[in-house]
Amino acid sequence: MPVKDHAFRRAAPALAAFAAVRLLGLGVLAAWGAAAGSSPHTLLSARWDSLWYARIAAEGYGYQVVLPDGAVHSNLAFFPLLPWLERLVSAATGLGHGSAGLAVSAVAGLAAAWGIFAVTDLVCARQDLGVDGRRAGVFAAGVWAALPVGIVQSMAYSEALFTALAAWALYAALRGRWPVAGLLAAGAGLTRPVGAAVVAAVWVALALAWRRGERSWRMAVGAVLAPAGAAAYVLWVGAHTGRGLLGYLDVQGGWGNGFDGGLAFARFIGAKLASGAAPAGIGLIAGVVLVLWLYALCVRQRQPAVLLVYSGIVLALALGASAYFGSKPRLLLPAFPLLLPAAVALARRRPGRAAAVLGAAAVASAVYGAFWLNGSGPP
Repeated sequence: MPVKDHAFRRAAPALAAFAAVRLLGLGVLAAWGAAAGSSPHTLLSARWDSLWYARIAAEGYGYQVVLPDGAVHSNLAFFPLLPWLERLVSAATGLGHGSAGLAVSAVAGLAAAWGIFAVTDLVCARQDLGVDGRRAGVFAAGVWAALPVGIVQSMAYSEALFTALAAWALYAALRGRWPVAGLLAAGAGLTRPVGAAVVAAVWVALALAWRRGERSWRMAVGAVLAPAGAAAYVLWVGAHTGRGLLGYLDVQGGWGNGFDGGLAFARFIGAKLASGAAPAGIGLIAGVVLVLWLYALCVRQRQPAVLLVYSGIVLALALGASAYFGSKPRLLLPAFPLLLPAAVALARRRPGRAAAVLGAAAVASAVYGAFWLNGSGPP
């Protein structure tokens, strides 16, 4: 049996689990839309950030909105890989750019599930976690699909695409496939600002390999390629705005985005606690404690440094951002290594009980996703 065919057969249950959870979410969204008179297609492809990506795909960069308070929202804040792919798919199929974005996310979601499976399978084998790696990988892909904000994976957003590139870049780094890891990290850097986490993880893997005595031209290629995507876009924005290296920071500043180590987020939670929305503040604190506890479990699980660096930076950037507090769950979506302890725990349970837990999570995610998109939605 060819190696690629064997790899697909091994990952097939994980892809099936992911697809089943996501189809359930879309089914509930469709039923909710029929009852509420909303359009699932519009909710998934033509609201919020999806509109910005589609406009970039159709018209390129240069569009901006000036708010009444003088703040400038420029489409330069959005990295180019998703709109490039939307334009390519639209040209090849005749689909509108928003619908093309849905197609990209559907394929990218499956690629991300496969990458999450591959990383989990490999880590279980190397770390001797006492479970079957294939079984744990299936649950890792399923749990990722069943996250409360999992519906974003089915939207014309960049989370599914970024997670696919990140997962496979980390897998390549763990396997010592340096040019591939560098190329995929460059792609991640063209997709979202948090691509810096992938670059750092690949560089850490390279440093550890160098320390072990590995020397090759492939390592140099990987090291140079990894930051190329993000660096190219940030430099282009700097040239476009005439602000050099500060250009992209200025663009993000216009949106109110920045990094203050979580001070603004802490004040936001404090304001909730001091108002009539105290339960919401308590919920936010519980959410922060949960993700920090999950990261501590990953450390105790002795995950490879590559994964700890990646998920640690994603976590720090998400929690430390100074704006768009409601988007933090979505920003944490790519931090899939945080789910490995849960996947391992499910893999140790009896099949029926583990499937019931995952099924319950999938139903809850589907209902919450439909409620969320028909309400405030992901900022």
